[in-house]
Amino acid sequence: MTTASIEERLAQMDNEEKTSSVSNSGCGEGSLDRLLPSVSTGLSPRKRTTSQCKSEPPLLRTSKRTIYTAGRPPWYNEHGTQSKDAFVIGLCGGSASGKTTVARKIIEALDVPWVVLLSMDSFYKVLSSEEQKLAASNDYNFDHPDAFDFDLLAHTLRKLKQGKSVKIPVYDFTTHGRQKEWKTVYGASVIIFEGIMSFADKKVLQLLDMKIFVETDSDIRLVRRLRRDITERGRDIEGVIKQYNKFVKPAFEQYIEPTMRLADIVVPRGGGNMVAIDLIVQHVHSQLEERELSVRAALASAHQAQPLPQTLSVLESTPQVRGMHTIIRNKETSRDEFIFYSKRLMRLLIERALSFLPSQVHIVQTPQGEDYEGRTFHGKRITGVSILRAGETMEPALRAVCKDVRIGKILIQTNQDTGEPELHYLRLPKDISEDHVILMDCTVSTGAAAMMAVRVLLDHDVQEDKILLVSLLMAEMGVHSVAYAFPQVKIITTAVDKKVNDLFHIIPGIGNFGDRYFGTDAPPDWSDEEMDEPSY
Repeated sequence: MTTASIEERLAQMDNEEKTSSVSNSGCGEGSLDRLLPSVSTGLSPRKRTTSQCKSEPPLLRTSKRTIYTAGRPPWYNEHGTQSKDAFVIGLCGGSASGKTTVARKIIEALDVPWVVLLSMDSFYKVLSSEEQKLAASNDYNFDHPDAFDFDLLAHTLRKLKQGKSVKIPVYDFTTHGRQKEWKTVYGASVIIFEGIMSFADKKVLQLLDMKIFVETDSDIRLVRRLRRDITERGRDIEGVIKQYNKFVKPAFEQYIEPTMRLADIVVPRGGGNMVAIDLIVQHVHSQLEERELSVRAALASAHQAQPLPQTLSVLESTPQVRGMHTIIRNKETSRDEFIFYSKRLMRLLIERALSFLPSQVHIVQTPQGEDYEGRTFHGKRITGVSILRAGETMEPALRAVCKDVRIGKILIQTNQDTGEPELHYLRLPKDISEDHVILMDCTVSTGAAAMMAVRVLLDHDVQEDKILLVSLLMAEMGVHSVAYAFPQVKIITTAVDKKVNDLFHIIPGIGNFGDRYFGTDAPPDWSDEEMDEPSY
């Protein structure tokens, strides 16, 4: 194609896309506004929110982010070990063939949360100074297998498939280098991995559960590449054409097109082929259904009549402690009294938990000039992580005794249809893997939510023996569930009740702690481990 004909084709495609964006505006970005609840100016009594039902849209939009309100179901069994890998879809095709468009169409059609789109472009190798000069003059071959860091790619994809938290490099196509800050990705139920060399490495190929090749006419691919490289990557038209003829086209014929035979599905015409995309989505849905787990039911039927584990530490039941329990367990106690005595117990509980942290001898000199042999914390940092919303009430007690402590948050809710815990949101401090973590939740009945929170921490490489679970009140079932799954986690509580009823309420219990503390109304089917959504 000549330069003039290319420019004409670019203009034509721009007009086509403008027309398309108008005719399909109901599926566009702006149409997401209709998913937001209407805002009322009037004040109403505070009500407790529960898990989203299936009829409601699974996302909320704010000015800065899109938040899924549909949660991630358990990806581990009652033993706490991962029992299902994420489903990985590999998308391959020539440069500008529409792989990303197909990926986004699949994500839209899947309509499930916790889908990760991983681009091979993130894994270009760091160029040497000599290679940088070649890239600047369009003489470096970015379309050759040697241009990619397949070892890092395979390692990252394997960890992500195993449910681990990973860091993804961010590649800058303007400077031909990686940015300083890497992106953290976690919690994938489905991974869509796309790139021109997606099928070129055996280690990566073995990780793919489904392989799709996107086939698009070469002229269309060239026009798309021109528009992308000129508008998004600051290249000039002559340089793009030179690079295409010298590297892109030969690489496609030598390395990419031959891998089409490895594909399970070939998608002609890219993102416009909705028949192929619908078939792909049906298969993925069937795979996800086969991998569904029932954790809470397994916990409820396990560990009956077992002695309490040695990893459990219960605050001594002094008259003071028992007196405070008497007040907060009494259904007639006012909210002010409930908050006051709960806070007293939380402070005692946190102080008790800190005594299990590692310490070492530390000698200081007193004002009298004498040495005093004391103790000091032997570790890098202490981080608190609260299970929203009730666990958040314990943060002030931790901050009161640990100066400059870092705080993370995890939101776990009970799905009203399945009865299973679901992960909705998490925000953890950087480098938490090096810390001792105090995991806070006010009540633990079956242990399902606590187990999910511990699993999240382990997925972020926190060491199991550095996790302390603290709770005001626990049921024996919850203690056994956590201790059996994670035998190195230390469990600290102020009391352990023996029973959990058919609705997973602790008996005799304390009621719904979050509702009593925050003054909200509980629905009739509340659970001791059911959390509210936080305000963003």
